[in-house]
Amino acid sequence: MVQVVATHVVLGELAQVVGGDLIDVVTIIPSGFCPAHYDLSPSDYAALINADVVLYSGIEPWVEKLADSTQEGALVQFRGAWNTPPAAAEKAAAVATALTERIPEGAATFAANRDAYVAELDALGEDLLAQAASLVVSEIPVVCMEWQTGFVSWLGFNIPVTYGMPESLSLKDLIDLARAGGEANAQVVIDNLQSGIEFGGKLAREVGAVHVVLSNFPGAMPHTATLIDLIRRNAEAMFSAIEPIE
Repeated sequence: MVQVVATHVVLGELAQVVGGDLIDVVTIIPSGFCPAHYDLSPSDYAALINADVVLYSGIEPWVEKLADSTQEGALVQFRGAWNTPPAAAEKAAAVATALTERIPEGAATFAANRDAYVAELDALGEDLLAQAASLVVSEIPVVCMEWQTGFVSWLGFNIPVTYGMPESLSLKDLIDLARAGGEANAQVVIDNLQSGIEFGGKLAREVGAVHVVLSNFPGAMPHTATLIDLIRRNAEAMFSAIEPIE
C-alpha cells in the first residue's frame, strides 16, 4: 500500500478522503500546533524519509531541508489557504491529481471521492453565504488577524483593519490598531487560534468589540473533527457575534 505522509491534519484529512482504502496516511503535526513552530520527533523523521508521498503546504520550515533524505519525487506542495469551501475544493482536487500521478490504477476511485467531497463543500458554501447575506454582513466592519482574512472576506464581512503575528506586535501597535478599529467602528476583532489569542483579546477590549477566535485546523476546537465541521463552526462563530441589521 502507498504510504502517504501529510505534514498537518488538513492535508491528512484530504488525503484520506480522496485516497480511501488505496493509501495509508500518517499525519505529522497534531491539531493546535502551528506548523511553523513544530519540532520533528525521531518517529516523524522516519515517517517522512520512508514515505512514498509527502504532502506539505510550505509553511513547515523543515520539509525542504529533508528533501535529500526523502524518496525521489515524494514531496508534493500545496500552497495557499484551505479554510473556505472553494479553497478546500481546490486542495481536494490537487490531492486527487497528485495521487493519480502516483497510483494511476486508482484514478476512478480518487475522482469519485473528490467529486463527492466537493459536492459537500459546495452545499456548505451555499448555505453559509445565504446566512451571511441574510445578516447583511457586508455592513459590519471588523478587525481581522491576517491569517483569517480570506475566510472572513469570503463570508462578505467588511475588513478595514488587519494585524499580523501577535509575537511581532508592540504596545504601540496595539494602540494604533485600537485607534484604527475605533475609527472604523469595528464590531468584531477576529483572532487566529494557532497564532495566539491574547493580543486579539486585548485589542477587542480596547476597541469595545466582540472577540472571536477562529481556527485554521480541524480538531483544535470542540465540534471541529473535520474540515467541513471547522468551516461551519468558524462561520457560526462569526454569525453569533453580530446582531441582524434591521
